[in-house]
Amino acid sequence: MEILTKEDYLNGQLILIDKPLGWSSFQAVNKLKWAIRKKFGLKKIKIGHAGTLDPLATGLLIICTGKFTKKIQEYQGQSKEYTGTITLGSTTPSYDLETEINESFPTAHITKDLITRTTSQFIGEIEQAPPVFSAIKKDGKRLYEYAREGKDVPIQKRKVLIHSFEITDVRLPEVDFRITCSKGTYIRSIAHDFGKALDSGGYLSKLRRTKIGDFTVNIALDPSVLSERILQ
Repeated sequence: MEILTKEDYLNGQLILIDKPLGWSSFQAVNKLKWAIRKKFGLKKIKIGHAGTLDPLATGLLIICTGKFTKKIQEYQGQSKEYTGTITLGSTTPSYDLETEINESFPTAHITKDLITRTTSQFIGEIEQAPPVFSAIKKDGKRLYEYAREGKDVPIQKRKVLIHSFEITDVRLPEVDFRITCSKGTYIRSIAHDFGKALDSGGYLSKLRRTKIGDFTVNIALDPSVLSERILQ
């Protein structure tokens, strides 16, 4: 990694982060912001990320500094690639492991062939309802705030584009996948809806973002490692 100056960060840098499990996207941004400010004695610097990853997800996070923060929307609009695991036979209110299993369903009828055939229902332009445990705002309040209060709120479905949905391994009840999709796609919702389409249940048990546009996670760095390098 080349040594960057204060001016480099202020003029604009694009930083590729491999977000660790358990970290929020906000924490990853703050880790770098703190390191850059400390290194160069800056009171403030513009810094932000292009597309949130849930704490239970890992993978590629694009972070922009200085003048490059103007490009955040451009990067957010690019297609994404994810790999992960759907666990069949159960559902959770959050559609992932953030909440406990609330219902169980039979899986004896599910075969590898049925799983592969069912993916075709999710390719192309589809309508999906975002999870109730999401950061989308309704009437000035985030959906997860309503969900934690036990309030039911109507959620409008939105159109998203799924370019590909490939099954990479089947170890029932677990199914591994690779998905490429448009901005705004909730992989948790796909996991939930996929379970329903199989006449069972399903939730997202693992998720990793591997690509955003032409950027890949292979060249991204852990935020703790990067912040240490900045401070050297």
